[in-house]
This record gives sequence, C-alpha cells and structure tokens, in this order.
Amino acid sequence: MQVEILETPELGDRSYVIADRLEAAVIDPQRDLDRLVGLIQRRGWRVRVVLETHLHNDYVTGGLELSRRTGATYVVAGGEEASFDCCPAREQDTWELGRSRIKVVPTPGHTPGHCAYLLQGPGSEDLAVFSGGSMLFGTVGRTDLVAPDRTDELSRLQHRSVRRLAFELPESVEVHPTHGFGSFCASSPGSGGQRSCVGEERRTNLACRIEDEEEFVRTLRAGLGAYPSYYAHMGLLNRAGPAALDLTPPPRVTPQDVPSRIAAGEWVVDLRPRRQYASSHLPGTVGVEHDPGYFTTYLGWVVPWGTPITLASGSEAELAGAQRDLARIGIDRPAAAVLLPEEMGAGGRGYRVAGWEELAAELNSPRPPAILDVRSEDEWRAGHLRGATWVPLGELVPRLGDLPRVPTWVHCQSGYRASVAASLLDRAGIPPVLVDEDFGRAAAAGLDLVVETAPNGSDPG
Repeated sequence: MQVEILETPELGDRSYVIADRLEAAVIDPQRDLDRLVGLIQRRGWRVRVVLETHLHNDYVTGGLELSRRTGATYVVAGGEEASFDCCPAREQDTWELGRSRIKVVPTPGHTPGHCAYLLQGPGSEDLAVFSGGSMLFGTVGRTDLVAPDRTDELSRLQHRSVRRLAFELPESVEVHPTHGFGSFCASSPGSGGQRSCVGEERRTNLACRIEDEEEFVRTLRAGLGAYPSYYAHMGLLNRAGPAALDLTPPPRVTPQDVPSRIAAGEWVVDLRPRRQYASSHLPGTVGVEHDPGYFTTYLGWVVPWGTPITLASGSEAELAGAQRDLARIGIDRPAAAVLLPEEMGAGGRGYRVAGWEELAAELNSPRPPAILDVRSEDEWRAGHLRGATWVPLGELVPRLGDLPRVPTWVHCQSGYRASVAASLLDRAGIPPVLVDEDFGRAAAAGLDLVVETAPNGSDPG
C-alpha cells in the first residue's frame, strides 16, 4: 500500500493518491491533472474512486474531470449540493481498494457536509485519515466560508468533528489534511509541520486543547481574518461542475498592443520580479511578481472577478506557469500574452524602491510623505507606523479614489503585497515609493511604531 502526496504550494494545499495492488483512490485533486495522471500512468495504477472531502472554496477541483477520464466513481460528501451526477458519501460507506478499504467519517464544520476518509488495512486496522478541512496540523479549517450567519453553528460542528477524529481513532493513525500549508482555508496558523498523527493532534490541536465548545467558538472566531475575494466564486464553480482545463497558449500580442488593451478594460499583468518592474514597466500595467507562494492568491484577490487578463513577461515558461496558476482558481484562458523585451526603452516608466532608513529620513523632512500600509488587520494591530493609512491589499482597488494624489510610500510585511499595491497606485496616477524591506526592521531604523488604531483605519498620530 502506498500514499502519494501531491503538493500545490501555490495555494497551500495537498492532494493524495492511495494505491494498493494497482488500484488507486484519489482524494481532493487539483484541476491541473497532468501531474496526477502522469504519476498514475508511470505506476500502472487504475483509478477506482475519486473522493472529495468537500466542495472546495479555495480552488477549482479536478475531481469531476478525472472521474470522466478514468471511469472512476466520483464521490462527493453527501451533504454538499452538487448539481452534477456523483455518488454521495454517507457515514460508514466503504470502498474496497486492493486489500484495503476506505471508510467515510462525517466531519461537518469546514462546510456543512464535510467528511473525512479513513484508510483501513487488510486486517481492518485504522492506518490514516484524510481530513480535508477539518483536522489540520495543530489547528482546524475555517468555518466562515459558507455564510457569515452560520459561522457559530459550523464552529460548534467543527469542534465536535475534530475531537471525534482525535479521540475515537488510535494515536498511531496518520493525519493527511488537504489545507493548512499556507491556505487561507486554515482558521489560524497551524503547527507548521509536514506530517502528523492522531496522537500528536490530540495533544496539540486547537480543538483538543480547548475542551469547552463555546470557548472554542470564541477563540476560533477571534482568529478568522480576511480571505481572498475569489473564494466567493470557487464553491459555485465546484458545485456546478468545472469544465476541463485548457492550457493551450493564449493569443500573442506585442508591447505596442498593450495601451489599447488597457483602454478596453483589460488588466495587463507584468509577472517580472518587483524591482525589475519598478525600474521600468509599460504604463498602466499591474505588477504582480510570479512568486509561487503569493502570485495566485494576491492576483486573484485584487483583480475584479471576470476582468480579462493579459499576461506579460520576459519568459515563456513564466507565462505558461502563470496561466496554470490562474486556472487553478477558475481564471481561465488569458485574453492574450505579451513577451516583453529585456529593456523597455523610452516607452517604459518606473518608480523608486527604498528601505526603512530612507523613509525615516523622509519623515524628518519639512514635508513628510504619505504612508500606506497594505497588510492584514492582525498585522496592523500588532504594530504599525505612526501616521500611516491602513488599506488591506484586498480592499485597495475600490478604495484608490479615497487616497490623496500625493507621493505615497507603500509597505507590507516583506515587500510582495506592497509591490502589487505600488503598481496599482502608479496605474491610478498616485506616485508610489515601494518599501521593499521586512517590517521587522522598521523599529531599528528609528520609525515610531504604535498599536492604537482610529476608527477609519488611520492612526491619529
């Protein structure tokens, strides 16, 4: 028997393949199936069943398409309202897999119909639990993605579900969650580990450490920060049944075509490293560096849903990678792609990149600049620069009109979000200065940090 883990670090998720005697089960597959299909073909496995722990809110599933390609039974948690033909998972349902079997364990909470899948060996011994968005490493999946008015109800269910897994299964059972490796589907930061077992979670998991259900609900709610705006569309796409993925290259256009595409309402997204973009870029483009850990989440967060996107880069591989990344969250078929030259020439423009010491010097000048903090609420509350204006990156696009048209120094925790924000300011005609330095160094540069906030998000200073 084998358990293969397929990581999708771009979204902080995992998919799994369980194989026994050449029969395979796939759990929570991502939409780009070529990775998965390649593994299965190399091993000579036959996919017998495709299992979804829930209808996902952070990515588009490949489960329906995989079942159609392979003829496998497609199993979706029984309480989830899918609009396509599938096999609903009910408590105690089992699927034979070689000498092993997989059993359904209902674990509502992350979603109302969520379930886990328990892998049992030839002697019916419990070996591993595939816990989806219920039991994560050290924490639990968030409970506010379905509807705000159901958060308390689902939090109570989540508490019971995770404790059921923790206290009914043997300590040696391996725990294999789908979320919790950077996904915003986690309710709070987890243990940071790469593997765990039921015994470890019994000792360390948030739901096990807090026995009182109401205290757990209060603690969970207090830790629920903002999540990407594109999540609102993922459940709908997965419920309807996603179309097969198409990764054929989009039409090619030239840099000279970019102004007309921007004028037509497209977002032309420049994928190059943020300092290279700041040095020189085509006016009106949006700079979103193609960093695997951040790109999909933050572009999906800021771009208005349904806006046509043209991808721009100096690298063919980067264009293809970004197209794949966006397809995972349902942004299909870029309107076009642009291969950028090494030098922008006279048609490019740029803005300044600086550090904390330079900002400290500017603040001591007769005309101190505006400061924009685009971090999350938790980060802002933990400490921010006196006099800064706070607009989380995910809220920046609709609030650009509220910002003064003056030179603005923009920062985040490490520079990535600030770089996206700086490009949006530049696009809107607000001269930016990108602070590309870790926020942890701000105090050492002599900047004044405060924790008090005013009701409008600006520190009264």
